[in-house]
Amino acid sequence: MTHSIPLITTISTALGLALILGFAAARLKLPALVGYLLAGVIIGPFTPGFVADSNIAGELAEIGVMLLMFGVGLHFSLRDLLEVRKIALPGAVLQIAVATALGAAVATAWGWGLGGALVFGLALSVASTVVLLRALEARGILDSVNGRIAVGWLIVEDLAMVLVLVLLPGLAGWLGGNSSGGDLWASLGLTLLKVSAFIALMLIVGRRAFPMLLWHVARTNSRELFTLCVVAAAVSIAYAAAKLFGVSFALGAFFAGMVLRESEFSHRAAEESLPLREAFAVLFFVSVGMLFDPTVLVRQPLQVLAVIGIIMFGKSIAAAALVLAFRYPLKTALVVSASLAQIGEFSFILAGLGVSLGLLPAEGQSLILAGALISIAANPLMFSLVRPLQAWLRPHSSVSRLLDRSGDPLAELPMSTEEKFLSGQVVLVGYGRVGRRLAACLSENGIPFVVAEQNRELVERLRKQDIAAVVGNAAEPAVLIQAHIARAGMLVIAIPDTFNVRQMIGAARALNPQIEIVVRTHSEEEARMLERESAGAIFLGVNELAKGMGGHVLARFGKNSREAGPARESAPH
Repeated sequence: MTHSIPLITTISTALGLALILGFAAARLKLPALVGYLLAGVIIGPFTPGFVADSNIAGELAEIGVMLLMFGVGLHFSLRDLLEVRKIALPGAVLQIAVATALGAAVATAWGWGLGGALVFGLALSVASTVVLLRALEARGILDSVNGRIAVGWLIVEDLAMVLVLVLLPGLAGWLGGNSSGGDLWASLGLTLLKVSAFIALMLIVGRRAFPMLLWHVARTNSRELFTLCVVAAAVSIAYAAAKLFGVSFALGAFFAGMVLRESEFSHRAAEESLPLREAFAVLFFVSVGMLFDPTVLVRQPLQVLAVIGIIMFGKSIAAAALVLAFRYPLKTALVVSASLAQIGEFSFILAGLGVSLGLLPAEGQSLILAGALISIAANPLMFSLVRPLQAWLRPHSSVSRLLDRSGDPLAELPMSTEEKFLSGQVVLVGYGRVGRRLAACLSENGIPFVVAEQNRELVERLRKQDIAAVVGNAAEPAVLIQAHIARAGMLVIAIPDTFNVRQMIGAARALNPQIEIVVRTHSEEEARMLERESAGAIFLGVNELAKGMGGHVLARFGKNSREAGPARESAPH
């Protein structure tokens, strides 16, 4: 063909090389993500041979970010965000301040000006939501309390970076860069007004209009129209948010997912858009690799090590300390710190803006990209260290044990708890969508229960409502002991976490061999695994899960119910 086809060339080359190198990485027991990044380095402008169109790759990567954030919104409701606000909001703000101070201090030591040091520190402070989502999804903890805290934390970071990107041009002249001549307070007021207007529009109008649109399209029974509606909603809302309200593509797509979550077809929407999200996510990582100049590793090795130290250790340790200070368990602190041990899309945007405003030197952008590439590649390793590090710290660190549980008033039931909650009760693990419906069902029928939940804010609210609840991971025997599992009549596990569920079952049977157990799961594979371990009554599904589990529990307590659904029974030990 005689005419130029840069789009097709870029897509085919990027995906083809990513497949080859991703497969090679997987065979070497490395994350496929490493292969995708290396594919970008190979077709980037800093290595010999073929060079892909970086502008096209960047736009394709933006679509990937939109679709991934849209997927997060489909799983993450406003209620979920509000439930973790007490830790996500102050935690993210304080962590940004600590990481920015570390980065700015290092940059100042290198002789950079105030503006460059500030931009550099801010770029190192914000993690990549795209990388986080893939890590959480790969480990099946996106819907867990720890996953919601990590996602909420990064959403706060993203909102903060949107504000920074708007304010930086107005501040550039004061910081020693190119002055835009704009009024700072006018820019701030206009930004807050636009963001508030967008959020209000999505929550008031979007929550009604878009689920209704999805319902009408679903009635056509056309799969391609349904998929088209989902993708069009994600990309169009993200684009409109950026153009009309000055909100980033990522946050616009996130709110699009949140409003479509109100539809009964939200699970189908997530499933239908998954292949497209995966493909464009690969293009995102390839585009990151294309920005990397490998020679910076030779020219400035000490500076690169300093950047890696701040990203992977400095801000991660600060985040872990903050989470523990909020009296969350050690595992939550380790998951959040591993989630933040990388930088991504907002760092690239901020670095580019800093260079264009004359604040950040070109070498600063190269160092940021080097830190991003190495930290993204190493992030799966950080997550893999969470469990062994937790296992090592508990017996070897009296401080970690003290911070983990001792002295926490929410970790045990109050002395004034009525006897009915201490014997023959139901121990309900998890107070999410399924857990709430089960709790309501038990309350309506006068069956006493104790909630075991990792979210401190939820436990505080439950206690204000005179509902017996303890905070902690029910996979730990100490938490089940505080829920009085030894004298309980039934254990109902309403969280879809296979690894922890198996630990909960083992701990519960060790403390109460005769206890009846009811478990939820999302997949046939998990159900078969739990059956082999004689888990008890296993409920598989999503839509009617709470109704079926509630009916089963009521029947066991001698209550009449029409809600009982099918359960997979496995023989007790």
